[in-house]
Amino acid sequence: MNVHEYQGKEILRKYGVATPRGIPCFSVDEAVKAAETLGGKVWVVKAQIHAGGRGKGGGVKVAKSIDEVRDYASKILGMTLVTHQTGPEGRLVKRLLVEEGADIKKELYVGMVVDRATQRVTLMASSEGGMDIEHVAEHTPEKIFKVSIDPVKGLSDAEGDEMARKIGVPDIAVPQARAFMQSLYKAFDEIDCSLAEINPLIYTSDNKVLALDAKLNFDSNALYRHPEIVAMRDLDEEDPAEVEASKFDLAYISLDGDIGCLVNGAGLAMATMDVIKLYGGSPANFLDVGGGATTEKVTEAFKIMLKNPHLKAILVNIFGGIMKCDVIANGVITAAREVQLKVPLVVRMKGTNEELGRQILKDSGLPIISANNMAEAAERVVAAAKGIKATEETEGTK
Repeated sequence: MNVHEYQGKEILRKYGVATPRGIPCFSVDEAVKAAETLGGKVWVVKAQIHAGGRGKGGGVKVAKSIDEVRDYASKILGMTLVTHQTGPEGRLVKRLLVEEGADIKKELYVGMVVDRATQRVTLMASSEGGMDIEHVAEHTPEKIFKVSIDPVKGLSDAEGDEMARKIGVPDIAVPQARAFMQSLYKAFDEIDCSLAEINPLIYTSDNKVLALDAKLNFDSNALYRHPEIVAMRDLDEEDPAEVEASKFDLAYISLDGDIGCLVNGAGLAMATMDVIKLYGGSPANFLDVGGGATTEKVTEAFKIMLKNPHLKAILVNIFGGIMKCDVIANGVITAAREVQLKVPLVVRMKGTNEELGRQILKDSGLPIISANNMAEAAERVVAAAKGIKATEETEGTK
């Protein structure tokens, strides 16, 4: 789960992470009032979407008068902002953050991620703030410094000081930078983040260290512990199909292919997408119905997949362990009839009640294409998506 910049900063301030003062706004009048409330002579008007690169796309503007605040807010609110992270379709801007201006002397980078290799949180920092960290890693990797944080001791003073000096923080501000990184780690740990990125972290002319931007991602498996963060979820920033799937406890991610996948188990779902690619097809989605899918869940899964206008075929790939093949078979039939399925459907089932499931599919009278193994299933669904009709040998259930 992601949150907006202003929400991320609100969370971080509770942990002592220093940020500029800012006010979220949902209208032009609110933006003007926010600037007047903040005072000063310079304000930054920022589009709030779940994507980076907003400045390059025209979604961040520096205003030097109240009139400019009004003008920029009018232009940014309601615009479709296209960045390297939104894709060509862009995102509609419905929220703004109006923030006090900062006298920036140096832009730096600080980020934290979970490193699976060390099973610890890794702190990354660089003197090259304001740039995509991927660009820095590719062209000047020597400018990225890392430290693996001991989960018992946390980030030590010595580690924080060393990291601050490596990225060019002046001695006078090193204690601030250290405290900043220690507070960021505390927040990361306590609210179950999967990513915390401050880009840029700025050093100002009056020797302050501030988070000029903040990106926080959260471990979805831990959100039950943080209802206050769940309340920040902005459904307008998420794929409608993924939002709908979450209501039925379905793990669904939209992709850009044309073959729908309905699978039980994340590992099998990944393998299913791989084998589709291997046989020359392209998956339209990742969809894990879980180990205890009901007929209702399967039906809803079909409905969600069929909302994709590019869908040309569906592959159901089930391993019956906890999930029984006959339950899936009944779900598939119910779903196919309810949604009046118009695209080819390939089904491969193995495991508990496999023969019963096959018989149920056969007796349904529906034009379901059966497959005995994953390779056969992929070959047949790719052919179906390309408009190649199944032969008599492949029609029905063997």
